[in-house]
Formats: sequence, structure tokens, C-alpha cells
Amino acid sequence: MSYVSSLAQLEALYTPAPAAASTTKVAHTMTPHYRRLIEASPFAALATIGPEGIDCSPRGDQPGFVRVHDDTTLMMPDRRGNNRIDSLRNIVRDERCAFLFLLPGSGTTFRANGRARISIDPDLLESFAVEGKPPRSVIVMKIDELYFQCARAIIRAELWNPQKHLDPSSLPTPGEILAGMTDSQVGGDAYDQAWPERARQTMW
Repeated sequence: MSYVSSLAQLEALYTPAPAAASTTKVAHTMTPHYRRLIEASPFAALATIGPEGIDCSPRGDQPGFVRVHDDTTLMMPDRRGNNRIDSLRNIVRDERCAFLFLLPGSGTTFRANGRARISIDPDLLESFAVEGKPPRSVIVMKIDELYFQCARAIIRAELWNPQKHLDPSSLPTPGEILAGMTDSQVGGDAYDQAWPERARQTMW
């Protein structure tokens, strides 16, 4: 198997150089159009890095759940999850992070790269409360760069085409996966059956 071993080799492979649209779209502070994309998005992948390696975590909520605090700051509430806190562990030790926003029905995706800290300010937490339940922390990102991504990946994947949506029954369930990994000591049918109600009660 052949591998690329130098930047010169890589750049020669990917010619011509990026067009103007690929470089002029990068902003270092918020723009009105980029604000609209963030405020319309109900989902983002959060990428972080730490001593053990990289992590990419799904984050979702109502559209605009990532708050544009000012022209150089984004805020993301850390809603309830599994308490692994992989992303938060990384941020405490390495501030570098990135958000990749998806917009259902649109081919456009949006990227925010920057450096983050974890806030537990009581007033800030309360400002993100849903159904009277504030998050335990808020990820506060100082923006390094912002830019939209072209639609090719979404188009190729036909991500929003309902005719391409998978039948959930064709996939292994979380309970089946856990049971297979633990000789049925964890997971199984009981896990899957209990999950919808457990999720409903612990959403926020």
C-alpha cells in the first residue's frame, strides 16, 4: 500500500490550488450570515483532543442551542448524557476544539474552530435551563475561525432523502451490542425496552 509522506507530495496530488471561494469564506469573528446558520442548527459534532487522543461527540438540542454570545464567543450547554465526559476531560487539558454544525434539509454544513473552557457560573447555567433544569456546565469557545462547508458530502450521502433512511430494525440495538460484548451480563432486551422511558425522564 502506498502512502503520502510529505506535504509537497500531498499538495501536488490535490491540484489546482483552492479557488477563491474556498479561502475567502473564512472569518475570524462572527458575521450576520454565519450567525443565522448557527442559530438554525439543532445538531453539532464536538471535536476535542487530549493526552489519550481525539474525541468526537454528538450534541443536539433545539435550533440555536449553541449560543452566539458575542462576535468572538460561542457557548454550548453540556446536556445530560452518559457521564463519560470524554470531551470535557479533553477541554480541561487542551483548549483546542471544533464544532461541525448540520442543518436538516440543507446541504450546507458549518465549522467553528477555536479554544474552549468549561464554565460553571451559576447565572450562565441558569440561562440555559430547560424545564427548570440547567446544564451542569457550559462549553465557552473563543473563536479562531468560522466557515461554511460545501454541500458535496451531504449530496453524495443523500443524508436528508427519506428514501435512503435506514430501517432501524435492520441494525443491532444498543442492548444487543452490549450483550454481545459482555456475554449478556449487560444490555439485552430489558435494556432496549427500558431505554425510551429512561431517556424521556432524563432528557434534561
